[in-house]
Amino acid sequence: MKLAKTYTYLKKDLEIIETALQQVIQAEHPVLRNASTQLLKAGGKRIRPVFVLLSGQFGDFNREKVNSIAVSLELIHMATLVHDDVIDDAELRRGELTIRHQYDNRVAMYTGDYILARALENIAEIKEPAIHDTLSKAIVEVCIGEIEQIKDKYDLRQNLRVYLRRIKRKTALLIATSCKLGAISAGLPDYEVHMLYRYGYFIGMSYQIIDDILDFTSSEKQLGKPAGNDLIQGNITLPILIAREDKAFEQRLSNLFKHPNKINAGELTDLITHLKELKAIEKSYQMSDRYLQKAMAAIEPFPNSKPKATLQQIAMYIGKRRM
Repeated sequence: MKLAKTYTYLKKDLEIIETALQQVIQAEHPVLRNASTQLLKAGGKRIRPVFVLLSGQFGDFNREKVNSIAVSLELIHMATLVHDDVIDDAELRRGELTIRHQYDNRVAMYTGDYILARALENIAEIKEPAIHDTLSKAIVEVCIGEIEQIKDKYDLRQNLRVYLRRIKRKTALLIATSCKLGAISAGLPDYEVHMLYRYGYFIGMSYQIIDDILDFTSSEKQLGKPAGNDLIQGNITLPILIAREDKAFEQRLSNLFKHPNKINAGELTDLITHLKELKAIEKSYQMSDRYLQKAMAAIEPFPNSKPKATLQQIAMYIGKRRM
């Protein structure tokens, strides 16, 4: 089952948001217009708009406000992807050539800045300080997370706490913010806003952990980028942290990171095989499952409804995701 099947009844809403995304990113300059459109056409799960839509349905649903928030959050996410590809020197994104590869790093950085600016311009029409305060704080944290990830590359002194803080900023925060802003737009009381935020945070943590697992278990075709890319980039993820408890693996990883620009396919394959033999994949899934259980608990107090059932189905889908 595909993730989109859990929220098929939102199809028309998502089509409206997709059209709005296309309209908002249009630019007079052909390079900005073409680069932004290229990224949008590469697709994506649009999971952040889905969470805004669902959270907004727990209260007084305001379609215009919800759509504006959803579009802006997806654009912010897109902008971070463009900047990520520059940082990682990436050639592929969702199986397509990245903007930095098709143009260059300078064009990519300004394209990301442009998309971010359009996101902020789009949401400016909403006159609710709580929404803008929440969004600005989230963007600050995302930026800090990116700086920390750059600083930590190939650094073997990292621990679980550093990793969890990083994926919070990298992924969980924007998903949690999507839930929170949808809830605020619907006029929900603070307690319910907080519980939906917690749901989004726990879902985001689980989702990123599974993404980090799939980097070792999926093919390049499935990932849309090279398998083992996290290791190549020097990013120490949960499976690596778990495998490092084995001294032999730790030594092999240390040797690999001594010459990061000379990592060959054979060394990488052997290290990933060793990681799997140490049950690091299974143990990582166990931690992901614990976050999913917390997500389920966060929305349990809400009355039974279609939005609640859909959020539960999304959590179950994420837990079973293997590609």
